[in-house]
This record gives sequence, C-alpha cells and structure tokens, in this order.
Amino acid sequence: METLQAFLNWSVYGIPAFLLLITVVVFFHELGHYTVARLFNVRVETFSIGFGRAITSWTGKESGTRWKIGWIPLGGYVQFLGDADGASTPDREAAARMTPEERAVAFPFKPLWQRALIVLAGPVTNFILAVVILTGVYMVQGQTILPPVVGLIVPHSAAEAAGFKINDRIVSIDGVPVRGYREVVEVVSMSAGMRLPIVVERGDAHLLLYATPRETVDDDGLGNKVHVGKLGIGPGKVEPIHDSLGPIAAVGASFREIGDTLTMTWRGLTHSSAGAGQLSGIIGTTKLAGQVAAVSFVGLIHLIALLSVSVGLVNLFPIPLLDGGHLLYYACEGVLGRPLGERAQDVGFRLGLAVVLGIFLLAAWNDIVRLNLF
Repeated sequence: METLQAFLNWSVYGIPAFLLLITVVVFFHELGHYTVARLFNVRVETFSIGFGRAITSWTGKESGTRWKIGWIPLGGYVQFLGDADGASTPDREAAARMTPEERAVAFPFKPLWQRALIVLAGPVTNFILAVVILTGVYMVQGQTILPPVVGLIVPHSAAEAAGFKINDRIVSIDGVPVRGYREVVEVVSMSAGMRLPIVVERGDAHLLLYATPRETVDDDGLGNKVHVGKLGIGPGKVEPIHDSLGPIAAVGASFREIGDTLTMTWRGLTHSSAGAGQLSGIIGTTKLAGQVAAVSFVGLIHLIALLSVSVGLVNLFPIPLLDGGHLLYYACEGVLGRPLGERAQDVGFRLGLAVVLGIFLLAAWNDIVRLNLF
C-alpha cells in the first residue's frame, strides 16, 4: 500500500524528473508557436515557462520579447501583441486603440490562415520533438521485437474460450495491425470487457476469432498496481528479434511508435471500460517519471517523447482554451466569413476553462485514490 512516506521516497527522483519532462515538452510546444509567429512578423510580448510570478526573466534586445520562468511549473504560454492573456483571449479594447503600425504586428489582425498555422505549430512541434528523440533512441539502442506468437494459454481464460491455439500468430486486434507482442499487450490492456475481433495466422490460413479481455489487477513492471484487460495468453519461449537501425529505419520506427501511442491514447480516452478512472495527473506522472529515472536515463528521455506526443494530441482537442479550441473558432470564422461574436467566444472560453479544470481535478483525485496518499 502506498503511504505518504513512500511518496516522499520516490519523489526524490520524481520531482526533478517531472520538472525535466514538463520543461522540455512545454518549451518546445511554445517554441513552435513563437517561431511561426515571428516568421509572420507577429510581435511576441511574453514567452513563459511556468505560470505565476517570475523566478527570473529577461527581455530580448531585438525581438522585445520578455522571456520568463514562472514559479508554478505546470505549463507555459506565449502571449502575442493583441492578446489579453496567455490563453490568447483577444484584447478588444487594446486592439481598438492600436495604431496602424501596431496592427501590422498584432496577432488578431493577421490573416486567418496565418493565425491558424501559428496555433497549430505548437502541437506539430511536439510531434517533431518526439520523432527526433525516438529516432535517436532507436539509433543508439536498436529495436527488439518479441514475435506475437502464442506460446501458452491460461486454462479457462478468455483466449481459451475464443479458440486460440498454441503457435497462433496474431496479425491484428480490433483492426490494429500487430508487429510484436508489445502491441498485443497495449491493445488488450485498454480493452477490458470489450469483444475484440482478432485475426490470427494458423498454418497457411488466417482465422477471425472473437475474445473479450477480462479485467485484472496487474503489476506495471514498476511496482504499481493497475487495472488492465487480459486474454490469458503468453509468448512462451519465443526468442526476441533484435535489429540495429540506421537513420532511415529509426525514423520509420519512431513514426510507428508515435502512431501506436496516438492509437492507445485515443482508445484509453474513448474505449476503456475504466473510463475516466484511467486518467493520471501530476502526482501519477511524477511517480512514473521518478521510477523511470531511477532505472534508466534513456528511459526518461523516451518518456519525454511519449509525453510530448500526448501533449500534442490533447492540445488538438476542440476545447476552447486549448489550441484545438482556437482552431475550432478559426474554422467557424472561415465558414461564416467573420469571427464568432464576442459573447459566443467568451462563453466558449469559460466552458473550456471549466472542462480543463474538471479534468485536472479528476486526474488529481485519481492519483490520490490510486496511490492511497491519505
């Protein structure tokens, strides 16, 4: 059972590791916004890593941008000329008083397509960062794949009920292609209680089987108890295949892993029987980061890439306050030929703030319950 003392023990690694994770991911996300904004001659007023009062700050001589590190390390923002705050809420009163010279470099007065690209640049940069990191990891470590061949079947399990046989090779699960046993575990663990179509190769034939993974409490490999789906199969004595990867193959492997991460994240958000209970917040991420950092620095770098993918995906959700919400507003503007009304935008931002805060609090509560901190 987790205790407050246990929390203090793993937080020795976890807090520095979490700060590294969040700082790197947020910095590159905001750098994407900043770089494209400067490309389109938008004046950037503030570039902040963290929120709240500044621990330190300085002003760029040429750009005039105030670079800031806030004391609350839970995100960051880029504020453009014409924004009322770091969430890019338009400052309509200030915009009305701007001179022609100021309007030429103010974000709200830029063409729609430029504003959309500036907003989209943050999540895209997160994906680029993940590709770069994973490519480097694969070039250094190569890739080890455990063939998805059934080597054992647990009696009375979901797999036995579905008709699995020893030496079946799993080709796909629920439409998701399977290259290695890791993909099998990822898809099945997110699918407890769901009836999954599974294509297996048996001899020269491809067969379609249907199996419903059963929810089980398992160890995640780092000592944490998690609720996952299981079929009741194992790889047996199948030997893993290790390949050294050159640059091109490493890039391909990184794209495949990002695709798998996006698929699993989406399944976790929309198909998991545990639903909202699967959300993990700052405490859970800190613990995971600390556990990974205690084992391997390369593993921590790998975790940065996966977190960057998740941040990029979540920011594309059409929720006002997030990048996806801004893109939704711009799509409406493109269809209507004019921006949404002030009231509609303000209501949207308030709803978006409520949704984001609700998710944040739910994730924090899940961490507290899951780790038994109190």
